[in-house]
Amino acid sequence: MSNENNGIKAAGAGAATGAVGSVTAVYSAGTVTGLGATGITSGLSAIGSVAGGGMATGLAITAAAPLVVGAIGYGLYKWLKD
Repeated sequence: MSNENNGIKAAGAGAATGAVGSVTAVYSAGTVTGLGATGITSGLSAIGSVAGGGMATGLAITAAAPLVVGAIGYGLYKWLKD
């Protein structure tokens, strides 16, 4: 049970890191810096434009980042454990 708890902790740490990275990217990516309405809108639009989309694409990318980084953290833990 202890090994599984460590795996969950690794996934959680990865997800937290991904969430912080997502918020930081939205904060600083747009033409208006900040976490107000205009800052979030311009940040998500800027992130989405990298993939050829707009604000909705930016939201999808930003929402998926913590999941991806959490899965990578869990996978690295499992790989290094063996």
